Amino acid sequence: MVGLTNKQKKEWAQLLFTKENITQKEVAERIGVSVQTMSKWVNLGKWEELKVSITITKEEQLKNMYKQLSEINKAIAEREEGKRYATSSEADTISKLAVAIEKMENDIGLADIISTFRSFVDWLRGFNITQAQELTPLFDSFIKSRIK
Repeated sequence: MVGLTNKQKKEWAQLLFTKENITQKEVAERIGVSVQTMSKWVNLGKWEELKVSITITKEEQLKNMYKQLSEINKAIAEREEGKRYATSSEADTISKLAVAIEKMENDIGLADIISTFRSFVDWLRGFNITQAQELTPLFDSFIKSRIK
């Protein structure tokens, strides 16, 4: 891809490699680097390990934060009448969880965009592989514009 720095290409390659079920060669072709460069990035960056470790989704993280919030609220509700209020520590935790939840629910990053596109292309391949193949370069151009 012309116009991207090597750092930007590497970041994009890492996203594609860890989030999509495609080969190193396919990523290298989409990013515009050699297979050797891609292999070097994968090995030095330990991307295979990273790919395996990315198991907790955004939805799972949100679910965990909501559970934590629920646990704090449950503990407060179980206190005797007149003492059902958050301690300063609990209030601080509630506030931090609320901010983190809002940020996660409203943030859309490149990883989310790539994941959504991958799901769409997988769906499209089921009945029109030609269209799916035609959309991929357009998507790559879109990602390139978002990286700059």
